[in-house]
Parts: sequence; structure tokens; C-alpha cells
Amino acid sequence: MTDNQSAVVLAAVEKASAEWKAAFNSGNAAGCAAQYEADAVMYARPFGTFTGTAEIQAFWQQLIDDGFSDVDYISPEIVVLDDSSAILSSGWKMNKAGGVIHKELWVLQADGTAKLREDDFEAKA
Repeated sequence: MTDNQSAVVLAAVEKASAEWKAAFNSGNAAGCAAQYEADAVMYARPFGTFTGTAEIQAFWQQLIDDGFSDVDYISPEIVVLDDSSAILSSGWKMNKAGGVIHKELWVLQADGTAKLREDDFEAKA
């Protein structure tokens, strides 16, 4: 993998992650779900496992409906794995919760954007 391709992956992940956060913070669960691949798997501890964009969108919609907002990532780290994927890990906080992102697996799509294939995070009291 060239440094140039690594930069392409990194830029796509940073852009997609920012779009996910903007969608969540504006109360747009469909916008959140749009950042996932169609058959993505989300491990949301302690809430459960959600597969596919419909289940994932319903999860985010419920959180938004319950008044959660203002997500922010704390010291995010992105590790480029290869010429088409990267893993993001980070602490996170919201107005009513916080926790840790163990693994967001972002994968480049045919159109050059990055989408989540796997999302593994934990809410902590």
C-alpha cells in the first residue's frame, strides 16, 4: 500500500465519521444508518447486536427519541489496515452517556466513500 492510498483511506474515514456525528447531533437517525453498509453489524453493549441498516437505524432513532444528543469523540485513533479499510477507536461522550468505541471498521466503497462494516462500542455509566 502506498502512502497516497493510505491518505485516501484516512480522508474517507474522517469524512464519513464526521458525517455520522453530524447526522446524530442533528437528530437524523436515517443519516446515521446511511453511514453503514447494508449488512453491517453493530455491537452496542449492553443493548445488543443489530444487523443491517434497518435495525441500526431503529437503534439510533430510539436513542434520539430518548433525548440523547451532542456526541463527541475523545482522542480518536484511526489505523489504516490496507488499501480499502481502517479501524477507528475512541472514547465518546454525549449529553446523557459516555463510553468507548472498541472498533469501527470502515471500508471504502466503489464510489470512494467509506462506510461502516462493523461497529463495536460500549456505553458506560
